[in-house]
Amino acid sequence: MKVPNGPTGPYRLLARALTAGVLVSASACSLPGVMRPADAPSIVPPATSATPSLTDAQASAALITQGELGGRWSATQGGATWRDGLLKTRTDAPDCQRLLDGLYAEDLLGEPAGARAVVGLDESGNAAQLRYQVAAYAAPSEVDAKLAWLRTLPSKCAQFTSTDVRGGRLNVTVVPAVLPGVGDAREGLRLTMSGASPAGDGSGAAPMLTLDFAAVRVGDRAVSLTNGGLGGAAQDSTQQAVQVGTRRLQDVLAGRPPTTAPATPSTAPAVPTPAPVDPTSAPAVPTTAPADPTSAPAVPTTAPADPLTGRPTEPLTESPADTTDNDTIDDTTTADTADTAQEG
Repeated sequence: MKVPNGPTGPYRLLARALTAGVLVSASACSLPGVMRPADAPSIVPPATSATPSLTDAQASAALITQGELGGRWSATQGGATWRDGLLKTRTDAPDCQRLLDGLYAEDLLGEPAGARAVVGLDESGNAAQLRYQVAAYAAPSEVDAKLAWLRTLPSKCAQFTSTDVRGGRLNVTVVPAVLPGVGDAREGLRLTMSGASPAGDGSGAAPMLTLDFAAVRVGDRAVSLTNGGLGGAAQDSTQQAVQVGTRRLQDVLAGRPPTTAPATPSTAPAVPTPAPVDPTSAPAVPTTAPADPTSAPAVPTTAPADPLTGRPTEPLTESPADTTDNDTIDDTTTADTADTAQEG
């Protein structure tokens, strides 16, 4: 009887197939240049540029200077006291409260995601303060979302009432502020706060605070400012700061020198400028000739009158130093001497 020493029929075919598969896998692992899935490197997405959109040096260079706003502005002497008394007030309207909080914290555009630089200026005319900031944010869409929200406030917060820490009521109005057409997107507001009328009729009292807010986006960077105080806010200063500041930021980002040169403020009165002299023209001829110090004094054209007789005396035609030929003088002197001798 023959004893089988291995699988037969279908089982033999299955065994051969399994054996061949094991050998092919083993040989593939041993071939150079063939890697198993576990040995293949992971796919890494291409790295993005690490260059920041705004450096600290660029942010500082993009700040406006006091000379660019005129001689009334100077470096700030510190935060105004009205900030705590008027901006730290409470209201029931959520968007209006967010506006007051953002003005007080100076972050209406949100927290910058990159470099930032800030400068403060004081105005001597109406005691206004201007705070100017250049900063980089996470994305342009983030700034645009804040600008779109600011655009709704003149209707949402056109008029509302807030309460200060002492319980005093303040009437607040918010209107749009006109800005120059610079940058990629922009928005401006003017906020006015006044004490409530003592009669309670809602008419209000004299304005206590006028404050401008302006923001302009340039890519994912933005300039923003507040300008105002208890004496009011000059709208031309707000517009000039926006105009000059936006162009300065664009120049800095492009590597160009600023298009505006800071002017040196001066408080001295203006001195009239004389008319320029044409170097090609001949010098003016004097109308009178200067006196010659070596020449003899001019001889009078008319003889002086004798104080005793009233008749004119003879003109003196000889030099005063020459008395040798003056017969009149000699005769008068001799006669006077003879008369004196006879009387003696």
